[in-house]
Order: sequence, then structure tokens, then C-alpha cells
Amino acid sequence: MNLLRELLFPLIAVVAAFVVGGILILIIGDNPLAAYALLFGSALSWPVGIGYTLFYATPLIFTGLAVALAFRCGLLNIGAEGQLYVAAFAAAWVGIEFGGVFIKSPGGDIVNSPMASLPGLILIPLCFVAAITAGAIWGGIPGVLKARFGSHEVINTIMLNFIAVALCSYFTQYHYKIPGDPIMQTAAISQSAHIARLGNYVPGFPQWIPLNLSFVVALICCGLVYLFLWRTKWGYELRATGTNPTAAEYGGISVRKQIILAMTISGGLAGLVAINEVLGYRYRYYDGFSDNYGFTGIAVALLGRNHPVGVILSALLFAILQRGGIPVDAFTEHVTKDIVQVLQGTIILFVAAEAFFRGPFAKWGLLRRSKV
Repeated sequence: MNLLRELLFPLIAVVAAFVVGGILILIIGDNPLAAYALLFGSALSWPVGIGYTLFYATPLIFTGLAVALAFRCGLLNIGAEGQLYVAAFAAAWVGIEFGGVFIKSPGGDIVNSPMASLPGLILIPLCFVAAITAGAIWGGIPGVLKARFGSHEVINTIMLNFIAVALCSYFTQYHYKIPGDPIMQTAAISQSAHIARLGNYVPGFPQWIPLNLSFVVALICCGLVYLFLWRTKWGYELRATGTNPTAAEYGGISVRKQIILAMTISGGLAGLVAINEVLGYRYRYYDGFSDNYGFTGIAVALLGRNHPVGVILSALLFAILQRGGIPVDAFTEHVTKDIVQVLQGTIILFVAAEAFFRGPFAKWGLLRRSKV
């Protein structure tokens, strides 16, 4: 019941945003009902629409969870973008080096990896560990800086985003890119590091749709984050720190430890985007692969009220908008796919304005202040 009450205002914000979007569509000379029918009809059609919608939602669930967990500790992780980049490169590096893949030698020739090719039962978990570890380390750095020196995590994570992208580009260009390849990407990872697509298990679901087992991993992570935050002592201490760090410290909780723990776990969750991208889709590190997943994750967490269930629903909504914007752009006379950004921005604007509406809603008993 409490969760439903918490999700009430985001639902109102979404409806209000679609109303505003409909008015804008009407003003520019198109039928809003027809535009929305195209948007939702394409995103929810079986199997292609639903397949791509769930595929687009997968990285948003990971980054939404990452930002939500940091929020629960009173931290704003703007660095999920950098964390997922270093994680993707780390996963690709393991898939190349331990998969016996051809790589570029210092002299510019293509040579075999010196490592023996590992079987998939070992290589895939190793790629998982590499992605989580790389993301966790990159998230833990600003956590340590804040806990030890009081440096603001927003500034640190933003700067680390630039460093992460630049480092990954450098190593891709000069060490793991196939000579002559015009695309900024590494060599392909070993085939034994590939994870299965859902088309292998769902009857009537085409295998060419890139939706893969990382979506299932994302759902499992939502359950694990819920259990961690609301069913463990560590989760309680983390949430208590986010609610009132002074009171938490007075109660014997190490605030510094919770800050480092929250940012480290948050980075590890963001790093799981690499599983979808590297092991389930492109099978390599591709420079610039992220469609601002780390930044969109902030909106996903905000709309989802920093709760795993809300994150799933919010990620699905943003994925529907992303998928549905393509036919809207193609089959309407005046509306372009930019309506997706307009709707996303309007939704966040209404959610951010919750304090303005809290008084009237509270009088009706419909809205209460969030609790840990």
C-alpha cells in the first residue's frame, strides 16, 4: 500500500506530461491520439516492439538502480555513465584476452592473445566479475574522496566520466582495435563469452532481436537491491545515513563507511550495463555505445521513487518512448521523434515540482512524504 501511495504522484506526473504533449501535438497540426497510438502501438507490438522495448529498458534498469541506491544514502551519482564505460571495456578486455582472440600487437600486426581460450562456463562469469569490479572501483573512487576529504560526489563523478571515456577510447584505438577498421571498436570477444538471446528460449520470438539474458539479470538485481535495502542491517544503515547522517552517526553507524559502500555498489550496478552491451549485443567494446544511459538513469530513479519496483516501471516507460518515437517520426506529418525528449523532460519537470503540489494532495490524504 505504501509503495502504491509513493507511485501515485509519478503516475499523475506521467499523465500530466502526456496531456501537455498532446496539446503541443495539436498546436503543430497533428492528431495527438493518432500520434500516441503510433507510439504505444509500435512499442508494445509482439514480438518486435516488445522485444526492442525490453532491450532498451535493460540498461536503464541497471543505471536506475545504481542512481536509486546512491540516492538512498543521500548521494547523487552522476558518474554512472563513466562507470558503465569502464565496465564495458573491462568485460571486452576479458573476453578478448582470455578468449584466445586475435588482437593488435605493439608493432601493428594481428596476433593471437597470449592467454589460453577459456570455456564459456568460466569466461562468462569472469566477464561479469570484470564488469562489476571495474564499475565498483570507478564508483568507489568518488565515494572515498567524499568520505575522506569531503569532496562533493557530483563534481568528482562528472570529472571521472570524461576520464573514463577518454581512457577507454585510448586503449581501444592503440591496443585493441583491428588495424584498418574504420570504426572505433575493439576486436570481437570470444564466441564462448556470448550470452544467449531470449529468442533461444521463447517460442515465436525472433533470434535477431537483441533482447538477451541480461534483462533477466536486471530483474534479479532489482530483487537483490530490494532485499539489501529493506531486509538487511547494511541496507538499513545505508538508508538511515541518507535520511539523517547526524542521527545515524549518533546511533553508532559509520557514515563514511556507508558513503563508500553506497557509491561502490552503485558503480557495480551501473557496470552491469556491460553485460547487455558487450556479452549480449555487440560482442565487443564500441566507442560511444551509450545513449546517455547513465544520465537517463537519474530520471528513471527519480520517477521510480528510488524503489526497485518503481525503477522497473520507469525504465519500461522510458523504453516505450524511445522505441515508439521512431514510427511517430516516420508516419506523422509534423511530429518528429523529438516529442520523446519533450515528454521525458515534461515528466521529470512535473515530478520535480512535487513539493508544489504536496500541500493540496496531503489534505486529501493521497500523498505523504517519502520515508526510508
